[in-house]
Amino acid sequence: MTAAGRKNPSSRARALADRHAARTVALTFDPHPSVVLAPAHAPAMLTSLARRLELFAEAGVDAVVVEPFTRALADIPAAGFVDDIVLGALRARAIVVGYNFSYGQGGAGNTDSLRDHAGAVGVEVAIVPPVTVDGDIASSTRIRHHLRAGELGRVERMLGRRWDVDGVVVHGAERGRAIGVPTANIAPDLDLAIAPGIYAVTLAVDGGPAMPAVASLGTNPTFVEQGKLVLEVHVLDWAGDLYDRRVRTTFVARLRDELKFSSVDALIAQIHQDIADARPLLAP
Repeated sequence: MTAAGRKNPSSRARALADRHAARTVALTFDPHPSVVLAPAHAPAMLTSLARRLELFAEAGVDAVVVEPFTRALADIPAAGFVDDIVLGALRARAIVVGYNFSYGQGGAGNTDSLRDHAGAVGVEVAIVPPVTVDGDIASSTRIRHHLRAGELGRVERMLGRRWDVDGVVVHGAERGRAIGVPTANIAPDLDLAIAPGIYAVTLAVDGGPAMPAVASLGTNPTFVEQGKLVLEVHVLDWAGDLYDRRVRTTFVARLRDELKFSSVDALIAQIHQDIADARPLLAP
């Protein structure tokens, strides 16, 4: 199935819920299972839990169950997971899962066993087929790959929206203000899956309208290598105090790699060029 022809899984769930006079309920885990099972290989999250819940609500889901993922949960056999949690605790009358869904101890359960198990007690199982975008099967793994490559257009087509990250504005070194380009230093809610660089973005403050901006994600090599990545955002044609405010940075396009400049003047000239490059990309 291609992206153009895909049917929203929440729409399938809604149709099944209406047929069975039931509610649509999403079951999600926190933390990500790999954080518990293989922490050294846990991937960067694409959304925080709060943003995930917001997206579920936007999709029209009636309720979300956030199941704490623990070693004890991981050790439940596949049949027990279905009987105790899906059919028992959630009292599912129909189930919607992705084509590669697995469950139970060691991932022993799959869509075939789920259909057999649930079908034996009259519970319908709908399987969402893979969706291809630009020849790739859409998945969190591919989205992370495209984020690291700066391919934001592909990310948007896979997600069906632009990728964003929430956070809080904190105090920084205030170098931007000193050179005439004030920036908001943002402490993001999660480790960023996107590659370092300079981006055209929008910034929304406390759920307000999205304002055009330019973001730098990097280590500020022209001044001093900080070792850790810092997200700084300059809002175009705007002035004000953003300290301690909740903000959402939405990534629109990658402008360039982060560079180390020979002088502060050269950096300032490039920043103004970045702003000029970003304007047409952010125009309404």
